[in-house]
Amino acid sequence: MRYGSVYLIVKDFERSISFYEKVLDKKVSAVNGKRFAMFQIDGLNLCLMNGYFDKENADQVITKGEYWEIYDDQSKIADHPNTRKVFINLGAEDLKAEYERIKGLGIAAELTPIRFIQVFSPYWYFTFMDPDGNPIEVTGGYEE
Repeated sequence: MRYGSVYLIVKDFERSISFYEKVLDKKVSAVNGKRFAMFQIDGLNLCLMNGYFDKENADQVITKGEYWEIYDDQSKIADHPNTRKVFINLGAEDLKAEYERIKGLGIAAELTPIRFIQVFSPYWYFTFMDPDGNPIEVTGGYEE
């Protein structure tokens, strides 16, 4: 088995692309119409799936096999409350500079200050939410 990607089912596709282009400081790497977008980051892929595309464009969608609502009804998934069980973790060389950059963008909901925790090893980080309530944690080098 090999790693493919992690993708987020989003409510507002264009807003989410813009948000992640700003946070990642890079343009989207590839798009599949207004359905799917991919950011290639150091060999890993973070992708965005438009949760409403399939329902709104049923004439463009061909499927085979049994329909499983729990996986296949992406608009229902997009509308479901976010439980925040998955965190997107990003790293920065200079955590303070990255914090100021993210804060300056004015797009980070629920932005925490830089915080510290130590459980076996020291860890500096800050956290914020994307437009769909997915938590993003940024870690990196930090001098008090």
